Amino acid sequence: MSRMSIERLGEFLGEPHVGVIASLRADGRPYTVPVWWRFDGSVGPAGADGVFWLTGTTSRVWCRQIMGDPRVSLCIETTEPAAAHVGVDGQAEVITSDQADIWPESTLLADKYVGLGDPSRRTEVEAFVANMRTEPRILIRLVPEVWRAIDLTIYRGKREDRDHQANQVEQ
Repeated sequence: MSRMSIERLGEFLGEPHVGVIASLRADGRPYTVPVWWRFDGSVGPAGADGVFWLTGTTSRVWCRQIMGDPRVSLCIETTEPAAAHVGVDGQAEVITSDQADIWPESTLLADKYVGLGDPSRRTEVEAFVANMRTEPRILIRLVPEVWRAIDLTIYRGKREDRDHQANQVEQ
């Protein structure tokens, strides 16, 4: 497997790629839905350390499922400018507006995806957040337990696959 370099992982986690979160239905089947996310942490020689933040509403299926079972997976992919993938498995913690001020983090999420880091888009971000404030919104803190980060531009296959290929050539 060709793991993503630390430098690329840091860049990737700052970019506004849409993720797909998998939550669990009551019968154990996975349920997936696209989400906005923000990584809050650091990336260094030892890897990544931090949490992912997401926001949703209490009426959304995936949010209700997380409230019932906090085990989730988050998959983030892109094909531009080159194919790359980051996936994490972990526990999600639901934070309501009764428990904490969810708006600073929710605003950072809106800024990442609506504002795109462009100060001239501040009006659009403020309008988006104003609309979010009319909803029964929650904040979700995802603590990764398992990380997968692959740069597909240098992907060579898993060791088992390469060993199998080598054995096929030798025969």
